[in-house]
Amino acid sequence: MVSDMGGFEAGMRARVAASRAGLRPGAAATAGTEPSEPPPEAGAADAPADPPGASARPEDPGRAARAGAPVPVALSHEAHGDGPELVLLHGVGLDRHLWDRCLPALAARHRVTLVDLRGHGASPAAAAGVSLAELAADVAALLSGPTHVVGFSLGALVAQRLGLDRPDLTASLTLVSSVADRSDEERAAVELRQELAVQDFGASAWAAVDRWFSPAWRAQEPGLARQVLDTLLANDRASYLACYQVFATADAGLWPWLPRIAAPTMAVTGERDPGSTPAMSHRLAERIPGGRAVIVPGARHLLPLECPQELADLILAHTGTHPGTHTGTRPGTHTGTRSRTRPGSHPGHESHRS
Repeated sequence: MVSDMGGFEAGMRARVAASRAGLRPGAAATAGTEPSEPPPEAGAADAPADPPGASARPEDPGRAARAGAPVPVALSHEAHGDGPELVLLHGVGLDRHLWDRCLPALAARHRVTLVDLRGHGASPAAAAGVSLAELAADVAALLSGPTHVVGFSLGALVAQRLGLDRPDLTASLTLVSSVADRSDEERAAVELRQELAVQDFGASAWAAVDRWFSPAWRAQEPGLARQVLDTLLANDRASYLACYQVFATADAGLWPWLPRIAAPTMAVTGERDPGSTPAMSHRLAERIPGGRAVIVPGARHLLPLECPQELADLILAHTGTHPGTHTGTRPGTHTGTRSRTRPGSHPGHESHRS
């Protein structure tokens, strides 16, 4: 693994500081897909505030979907198991195999659909300017009724948009390692990584693996770290950059509208995730009515690979299908026990919004 990206990233940071306004390729193309005005039915009391730095109030995502529904593409996907419908969405640069370690436990109690998002895996390419609304519409086209939606990283942003655009299809939301309402410093950091991907895609992939894997985990499972790296390097570069643009910017457009999500929502992240931080999961839990946050001690970003059993237990408890969840328990209420796949670990910490 690359052990010292400091010199390269320092140079990138200087260039970002000098040319922040022109940094994000495709920004003009995607700006029009984000909200621009409050919905006509919103009164002054419930109209969301402008996001920081916004020059116009965002448009209701649900209204945008009704006014001009995006044309979905046919996503590559597979289904396993039987039971209530559940769909798994991966992060930028990865594919549906991210969920392989969680699948046996989830498919024992759900009909699980694993998806390659647009621009990833075996699904069609993503064009420059692809929007979060389009990625969500692709997933919606696969769903035939209320579905428990589990999204990781970029997939968590897609899940939030799906919850706003198609509440009829979202039985619950589990937001794994999700960003939310990035600060100026956090936004600068993701812009730096975006610029690194533009300038040196290979170095960007190596740097991601270095962020995601602790030295101890990488030493324990070097083959897994190499597999994740190979997945990143196999991406179509144009599709990756188009989807990374969504990942880098969409949280700002979502933020004003999160209080309108009606589905029971859980946000879960690793204690040591430097990009999708515990503070972000707490923000989501506070912003979404009835939301709750779970922080997994000692874990980094790749929860589906690093602690799959605990994550699967959390998901099943949230959907009401965990073996320790009593019949009739309200979705989102956890009554079972949690176990870690790593020795010496501890249960996750929770916070709730009522």
